[in-house]
Amino acid sequence: MTMRRAGFPLWQQIADTIAQEIRDRIYGPGDRLPTELELAERFGVNRHTVRRAVASLQDFGLLRIEQGRGTFVQEDIVDYPLSRRTRFSEIIRRQAKTPSGELLRSATIPADAAIAEALAIRVGAPVALIETVGKADGQPISLAAHHFPLERFPDLFAAYEEARKITPMFERLGVADYVRKTTRVTARMPDTHEMRHLHLARMTPVLFVEAINVDGEGRPIEYGVTRFSSSRVQIVVDTLPE
Repeated sequence: MTMRRAGFPLWQQIADTIAQEIRDRIYGPGDRLPTELELAERFGVNRHTVRRAVASLQDFGLLRIEQGRGTFVQEDIVDYPLSRRTRFSEIIRRQAKTPSGELLRSATIPADAAIAEALAIRVGAPVALIETVGKADGQPISLAAHHFPLERFPDLFAAYEEARKITPMFERLGVADYVRKTTRVTARMPDTHEMRHLHLARMTPVLFVEAINVDGEGRPIEYGVTRFSSSRVQIVVDTLPE
């Protein structure tokens, strides 16, 4: 299929065709497009022309390129509100999506200066690290490193093994409720670890969220560092009291 439309570059014609096929649901949200070579053969052009067409559709938010996996039609953006009670599973369910998670690692580490300050513990104190990937409808949207003071919660790993989620884990540890004390949001380019687990292209920024959760007495119980895919999540700040 050779494309020739007077006055329009070939890459633009290819981009327009793919965009129309997305609108017609020939390719639905989350679908993977044919490979660059397959598209080049289909349209009778070289791979550089296809690459430019795909890049333009990525810039418009119709496609996303995942390193080592291919090119996919972009799904709906997830609104992620930040409030006094920020709970991943509840947020995802409210948007008619299914939450799930993957445990990457759990380990005991010594608190560095940043962790010690956030948790109000001494530098070098034992900290439980739990790193997870959060998913919405099976699509990875967050990569989180949760830090907890082990001297206060010596049975934390056993509680997490039973609960597999943070809120029910705290309930097993005697913390009936907890709230967000502070949240700091920045943005930067992803590192290789984030690219691999969030399926990100090298030039897709991550939203970097640092948060401290406290118990009913105001004592820090968790310091979290979460990286969100900026192509799948937008942060919403909830300013109304709960």
